[in-house]
Amino acid sequence: MTKACQHDHDGHARGETEVARILASFEASCVAQGERMTAPRRRVLELLLTAGEPVKAYDLIARYGVNGEAAKPPTVYRALEFLERWGVVHRIASISAYVACSVHKDEVQAHAAAFLICDCCGSTAEVSVPLSDLGLAGAASRVGYNIERTTIEGHGKCAQCRDAA
Repeated sequence: MTKACQHDHDGHARGETEVARILASFEASCVAQGERMTAPRRRVLELLLTAGEPVKAYDLIARYGVNGEAAKPPTVYRALEFLERWGVVHRIASISAYVACSVHKDEVQAHAAAFLICDCCGSTAEVSVPLSDLGLAGAASRVGYNIERTTIEGHGKCAQCRDAA
């Protein structure tokens, strides 16, 4: 993401040890559910965990390969679709980017992904919002729907941008 403002921000990138732990935990969850953690899925998740901020799909494609080689777009998009379905990656539609889940680090768990997006610097924060608090699950059930994924996006200014103004 491009930073539009001129002041410093705290990063959210994860260290190598935390990235390795999350990858191993997710791989174990996949195996337990009869799924495979393929090399492309692993690499895309690793890139998102390491970035610590939302990343556009084409930036993932460019960063994917070793020795500067880009991946084929279908490879990355298939991996993103799988990871998003499992809830470890979220798509932030308003900025057309993907981010690793920061709420459920040690387990795969369906939840409403809620993002606070700073319109000044582009930083994002994921906050936990139980589906029951939204009333959406009950409303959907009453009309025969079963919600599988929910993403909520709120735009404004982060504390650092607000204080710098």
